[in-house]
Amino acid sequence: MSTVYDFEARQINGQDMALSAFTGKVMLIVNTASQCGFTPQFGGLEELHKTYAGRGLVVLGFPCNQFGAQDPGNDSEIASFCQVNYGVSFPMMSKVDVNGQSAHPLYKWLSAEAPGLLGSKSIKWNFTKFLVGKDGRVIKRYAPLDKPADLARDIEAALAA
Repeated sequence: MSTVYDFEARQINGQDMALSAFTGKVMLIVNTASQCGFTPQFGGLEELHKTYAGRGLVVLGFPCNQFGAQDPGNDSEIASFCQVNYGVSFPMMSKVDVNGQSAHPLYKWLSAEAPGLLGSKSIKWNFTKFLVGKDGRVIKRYAPLDKPADLARDIEAALAA
């Protein structure tokens, strides 16, 4: 696999989606959780979506229960939580694993393309973010502590590229 557009993912509504549907767009891909200290970042991600979607940004949320069992619900419960509590209108995908043997192929690729601190390929916690350029290649990986608003400059640069 050479770009993000080579992958598919299941949407939270159960329908499969080829990420090639977003060809030419900038993507922010985030592993999320509903019961995490970083969960309020859903609000910031929604703000990025509202601010930049018209210019070509796609935020994609991938719920994951691998860190402290902080997203135990099923897809329907997760979708309801995100909508009711944060007004999430960006695409949410079906719950996935981001590490280990059962990791979603997209996350295996993202982690290899943009290793974390000290070259680690594993995702360390919820709300790790990957910025992908219009060419489908990873631009940068962000830690869970990086607030969505702090990514605006990089997003603007990617949109302008």
